[in-house]
Parts: sequence; structure tokens; C-alpha cells
Amino acid sequence: MHKVSKVFYISLAITVLFIAWGIIPKDMLPEGNLNTVTTNIQEFLVSRFGWFYLLVTTSFVIFAIFLIVSKYGNIVLGKDGDKPEYNYLTWFGMLFSAGMGIGLVFWGAAEPVSHFHDPPYPTDTEAAAARVAMQHSFFHWGLHPWAVYATLAMALAYFQFRKDEPGLISSTLKPLFGKNMNGGFGTTINVIAVFATVFGVATSLGLGAQQIGSGIEFVSGNIENTVGLQLIIIAIVTVLYMLSALTGLNKGIKILSTTNIVLAILLMVFLLFTGPTNFIMNFFTTTLGSYISNLPEMSFRMAPFNQDNADWLENWTIFYWAWWIAWAPFVGMFIARVSRGRTVREFVVGVLLVPTIFGALWYSVFGGSAIHLEMNEGINIYNIMNESGTESALFTVLESFPLTAVMAVLTVLLISTFFITSADSATFVLGMQTTNGDLNPNVSVKVAWGIVQSGTAAVLLWQGGLGALQTASIIAAFPFAIIMIMIVFALIKAFKEEGRTYALKRRRREEG
Repeated sequence: MHKVSKVFYISLAITVLFIAWGIIPKDMLPEGNLNTVTTNIQEFLVSRFGWFYLLVTTSFVIFAIFLIVSKYGNIVLGKDGDKPEYNYLTWFGMLFSAGMGIGLVFWGAAEPVSHFHDPPYPTDTEAAAARVAMQHSFFHWGLHPWAVYATLAMALAYFQFRKDEPGLISSTLKPLFGKNMNGGFGTTINVIAVFATVFGVATSLGLGAQQIGSGIEFVSGNIENTVGLQLIIIAIVTVLYMLSALTGLNKGIKILSTTNIVLAILLMVFLLFTGPTNFIMNFFTTTLGSYISNLPEMSFRMAPFNQDNADWLENWTIFYWAWWIAWAPFVGMFIARVSRGRTVREFVVGVLLVPTIFGALWYSVFGGSAIHLEMNEGINIYNIMNESGTESALFTVLESFPLTAVMAVLTVLLISTFFITSADSATFVLGMQTTNGDLNPNVSVKVAWGIVQSGTAAVLLWQGGLGALQTASIIAAFPFAIIMIMIVFALIKAFKEEGRTYALKRRRREEG
């Protein structure tokens, strides 16, 4: 068993310092409080380097597609002859729960409605606004985020399972920097990865607590969604995900991930067939076509001549691209861990296409239902979101369909299981990252990270600093984007070397 590494203590110290900074009242540090400082840094990065985020993320999509059609697609993420540990349903459930989870439920109705009222650029008609709104929702949750995850996850799985390197981010850079990755440079890279993971997941936990609270308020009718209720939710869910984490990968996370995918499909199918089915499927089909046909333009679109359009891009697209890069260490490491034995081609196709299509269908069902209510029933979900919070959008949609209470309870259950699997996966990944890549990290390390994550989310929810936490995570995306570019070059170098070795072996066999 691997011992706790330096990365654990350095990361823990940074996390504690950030939490302490986050709870200092604003009036004590008017210019130097966490929220103000992180917001200023984030605004600088987004306004000055938006083009960088756009180019980097799009380059990962191009790289992933190249690998599908290249000769490297047959390389096994493991030893030759290794078979996948998990069947397709379990595998998709695991990567989906870790990769999107709460975000899909949180934004499923809210994001298309937001774009419908505030499109990325002026539209002539309401119908055009609806089409553009759904197209950009597909864009933000489609190929780009999954290409970011696939790139890092593939590098981690390749070096860990085929080259017997520790399951660390620093290990993927050894083809470029060799033994230097065992020293301070490697430690710095791994600390950045842990930093992004802790704050990214803690933000997700905070968002999840807010939405579960909104669901409880909606179902009960008399329990108010206060910060107090959200803190109680975090405490209960912490106990549940710690129990799940202690059972290990093949019990807790596996069972919950399968439950997640079943619950999500049930909820989606129910709304699809009780809602405006024909409208939803027509909307899905036409938007899928416009998403594919407009993908190159959207992938490179900046707005140098229109400040309003530029602001929209910074607030949505650039923000999302930074957010996905910040989440990449956590999701990438988890996907790598459950993908041993798959070929590069099978892995990239699975990670890119299945979640993208499922996400598009999800947005069409929930976002399409919401837009249909706005256009045909006169229900202004956008105003309700502004008054009651973004988390209320989904429950407002459910209110207009049959079995509202049952569906609301099912939704709260789904958010809760997504919440638990995200946190559970994160404790597992943080354990790996801080024990030199141990595939089965020590229980005490997982418990420590579980408490840190929940404590971070709880303290910053209480202080109203969840936005600061999210911003801090996204700031970590900037150096990590540079690290990921280097990882792509390291992977290409390793694949070329593997190709040469394979060609040499084949020549020897033919000669012998």
C-alpha cells in the first residue's frame, strides 16, 4: 500500500487556508476578501485569454477524433489481452455520473430558458431564439467537455495500465521530462490537480444541496429552502457517500452509478411521453443537425466587434470551457480507473459519443419542455428562476405535467444519488492523487478528503462564498490547460514509440 505523499499535506494546507480566507467577513477585508480577489483574477483571465480556452478545448476535440481514425486506435489501455472490468451499461453509468451528474439536472431546464431569453446574438423571431438556445446548450454539454475528459483519462489509463506508471497526472508527462517528474515539478502539477478537484467538487456539492433543498421545499410545501436546510442536507449526504466510499469501487460507486442512469432514463422517458413528445423529438432532431453543421463556427467563435456578444461568450462558453478543464483531473482520473482493457478507439468513441447524445436528448426533453411552456402556455420560467433561484427551474417544469409529486420525489432522489456518486468518486480520486497513485487508497485518506470536501462546501454555503469557490477552481484551469497541452504531446510521443516497437517486433517475427 502506498503511503500518503507530500501532495496530500501541501494540498490540505492550501485548502484549509482558502476556507479560512473564505469565511473572513467582507467588511474586514473589503478589497482583499476571497470573492473579490478570485473574481478579479477570473475576469482578467476570461477577458484576456478567452481565445486561449477556446482554441485549447477545440484542439482536444480534434485530437480525440484523430485518435478514432488513426492507427493508434488499436492500442489497448492495459496489457495486450486485458479485458474491460465493467460492462457497457455500468461503464457508461460510472463515467456519466462522475462527469456531468448534478450539472445536467441543475441546468437541464434552466440553461435553454436562459439562452432563449438572452441569446448569444440577436435573433429575428422567438422560434429562432429557441433554436439558438438549444443549439448552444448542446454545444456546452456535448463533444467539447467530453473531449477534455477523454484526452486526460486516456493518457492516465495508458501510462498507468500499459506502462505501469503511478496513476498520477505527473506520470503522463514522463515522455517529455523523464525523471524530473519525480521531483518538485511533478509535485506542483499534482497539487494543481488536487486543488482544482477539491474546489470543483465542493462547488458541485453546494449546487446539489441547493437543488435538493429546492426539491424538498417544492414537495413539502412548508419547508423553506434555507442555508440551514442545505447544511443539514450536506451533513446527511456526507454520511451516505462516506459509507459508499468505504465499500469500494465495485460495490458503492458501481451500484449507485447504475441506479443513477436508470433513474435519469426513467425521469427523462416519463417527461418525454407525458410532455409535448412530437415537439421535443422534432426539436432534438433539428437541433442535433444544426449543432453538427455549426460546430466548427461555434468552436472558434469570438466577438471582437460586439461587446454584448463578447460578454455572453465570457459568461457562458469561456466559463464552461474553463470549468470542464478544472474538472478534468477528477473526472479524467476516475474514467481512467474504470476503463482498463478498452482499446483507444473504443474508449474515445464511448466517452465522446454516448454522453454527448444522451446529454442532447436530456436537454431536448427538459429544456424543450420548458421552452414549450414559455411559448405556448405563457409560463415565464425565466422570471421564476430570477426570483426563486436557478435550481427552481426544473421543479417549475414538472409542475405542469402529471404525477408532479412523484416526479419531484424521483428528481430529488436522482440529484441525491448523483451527489453521492460525485462526492464518492472524488474521495476515491483524491485518495489516489495523494497516495502516489494507489489504486485502492487508504480508508483514512478517503475519509479525510470526504470531510474536507463537505466542510469546504458547507462553510462557503454558510458564508455565501460558493461563487468564490467556483471561481477559485476555474482559476486553476488556466495552468492546467497548459499542462494538458503538454500531455497531448507526451501521449503522441509515447504512441509513436509504441508504433515503432510494434513494427520492430513484427519485422523480427517475419524474419525469424
